[in-house]
Amino acid sequence: MKLKKDFIVHDAGDETMLVATGSAKFSGLVKGNKTAGDVLELLKTDTTEAEIIRKMHEKYDAPEGAIERDVKKMITELRKIGAIDG
Repeated sequence: MKLKKDFIVHDAGDETMLVATGSAKFSGLVKGNKTAGDVLELLKTDTTEAEIIRKMHEKYDAPEGAIERDVKKMITELRKIGAIDG
């Protein structure tokens, strides 16, 4: 899966924004924290949910199941707005 080219990731310090371009069906802006930004960065290249979870575990110390739950939720939301191919 990969972030569609119709979406632009903008890092604004402590906040990351996903901006839909004019060609996207979704019209709006999605705001997230730095961790969400890390997931979006990983989605700039073709990857899998398992690979994202593995890389997030390498970077963050989180309670058991927290990273898996948060990544799955974020991917589900990105699919709902049509931001992910695959």
